Amino acid sequence: MRVVSESQLADVLSGIGAPPRVVASGNFATPSHALGVLDRTVAEYRLFMLNAQPGIPDRGGVTLETPFVGPGMRGRRTLRYFPSRLSLVPHLLAQTLPPDIVLIHTSPPVDGTVSLGTEVNILPAAIEAVRARGGLVIAQLNPQMPYTFGDAVLACDEVDYAIEADQPLPSPMPRPPSEVSHAIGERVAALVDDGATLQLGIGAVPDAVLATLTRRRDLAVWSEMFSDGVLGLDRAGALDPATPVTASFVFGTEELYKWVDRNPRVRLLRTEKTNDPGLIARQRSLVSVNSALQVDLYAQANASRVRGVIYSGFGGQTDFVVGALHSPGGRAIIALPSWHPKAGVSTVVPLLAGPVTSFQHSFIVSEQGTATIWGHDAGEQAQQIIDHVAHPDARDHLRDTGRKLGFAVR
Repeated sequence: MRVVSESQLADVLSGIGAPPRVVASGNFATPSHALGVLDRTVAEYRLFMLNAQPGIPDRGGVTLETPFVGPGMRGRRTLRYFPSRLSLVPHLLAQTLPPDIVLIHTSPPVDGTVSLGTEVNILPAAIEAVRARGGLVIAQLNPQMPYTFGDAVLACDEVDYAIEADQPLPSPMPRPPSEVSHAIGERVAALVDDGATLQLGIGAVPDAVLATLTRRRDLAVWSEMFSDGVLGLDRAGALDPATPVTASFVFGTEELYKWVDRNPRVRLLRTEKTNDPGLIARQRSLVSVNSALQVDLYAQANASRVRGVIYSGFGGQTDFVVGALHSPGGRAIIALPSWHPKAGVSTVVPLLAGPVTSFQHSFIVSEQGTATIWGHDAGEQAQQIIDHVAHPDARDHLRDTGRKLGFAVR
């Protein structure tokens, strides 16, 4: 690894030929200084990121690519969305979307290594793919990036160039739980026993679920990601101290970042491990809790599109639903409000109009109640969704339409 100035890095990048594909750390670990140097130097390039946040380059000549759309890419004209389970994204990078440059955001060197810190995810696979074709790995070294263990640890020899940038890590905007989110959290918590292993997705509902589990004991975490709610469980004594908290990326408050720094109880692994349904299935009583934009009477969930336009993507939902169903004592839960207050429409629809993100869940939960899905025939599933998940104002329409679809609902 050669540490250079920003102007020296620009000289290196100015020699890049055809428009390169650049894979950069996503979520809240964007290497903004290194990405800024590249954007000022390279006229045209393809930028591949997961859950990109606001502030990424937005100009002609930049083509955005992702299998999971974040607010920084959502609605962009140049966006190329690649549908994929998160566990399979490394195969995309190795086969059809090989990178020419990988930009990573790391800790400073320690004993010949750096740490990918809060964002491991697909980056080890991206580094291997770019190495295989003789591309560049460029690090932004930040003393405020936590040093995390597991697959986050990277030998300095794997990095070609690095620049130094001392900057605080961004955090998501705090979201105080609403009454609806709290009610959903209470209902989901009733489905989580002591000793369970937790996976929770992104959003107000998963956050509310964690806040209601502080009285549980011997919980474990095997998840794609986690945020401050897991720190709350640890402080409440709800986590099994003998089981490492395992995930692929982290985002939250500065307090959380300090907690994960050099914490031997936190292990960040590459996506191929955390999201492998086979490895998920080996975890004890894995309870997967994910949100959705809509569910229908066939117990299918849409977590990807709004009015046909891509909003996010599959993420890890499909991986964890399958893994949880195969985990002994595991449960796959979809949790969502029964009503979209801004749009004034039901989140339960007769039939999804767009692509399905996941299906065959154990339970679907809203603030109205809990529908038991697994083990019931299709008609009873539809009945439970209408009676226990749908908003009262939507139930008559759902019954009428359900009968037309062939469901013998009452």
